[in-house]
Amino acid sequence: MPEQSNDYRVVVFGAGGVGKSSLVLRFVKGTFRESYIPTIEDTYRQVISCDKSICTLQITDTTGSHQFPAMQRLSISKGHAFILVYSITSHQSLEELKPIYEQICQIKGDVESIPIMLVGNKNDENQNREVDSSEGEAMAKKWKCAFMETSAKLNHNVKELLLNLEKRRTVSLQIDGKKSKQQKRKEKLKGKCVVM
Repeated sequence: MPEQSNDYRVVVFGAGGVGKSSLVLRFVKGTFRESYIPTIEDTYRQVISCDKSICTLQITDTTGSHQFPAMQRLSISKGHAFILVYSITSHQSLEELKPIYEQICQIKGDVESIPIMLVGNKNDENQNREVDSSEGEAMAKKWKCAFMETSAKLNHNVKELLLNLEKRRTVSLQIDGKKSKQQKRKEKLKGKCVVM
């Protein structure tokens, strides 16, 4: 399928079993699967309305293992926004996001203009919590990205997660979209005739 200019690619990263696929499936299909099935890579498309036009949200659900580094680098280079998911029941899953974040920085350069969301999933399992909300917030502050806790199982903050990411993207596009006076003048004169 040819790439369209109104495609917006969101890439979801995280360790195995943190609920990446569950979050994506809950958003795209409104379903939740109790059983764990490891993912190699899945891509879902969702048509959404953004900035008074229609665009295709392409969500790439990546593998939780480190067996495919080339696929990971390709996903980062093609991604417009990133969701970094850990489980609040596993401190190790938060630690495993650090090299992924570093790789995003290395490939993308200045990440302050790129929407990145750190997500603590499984907040329905508070009794097994290993990562406090404040620790997730501190990491997000350090990485200069947004933070949110979700539960794919209870459908808590799933839509809000992508809406929040969309707001950050709009701000990012507005910053990138500033035009110089010369560019504005060229656009204004484009299509007009000059008689000499």
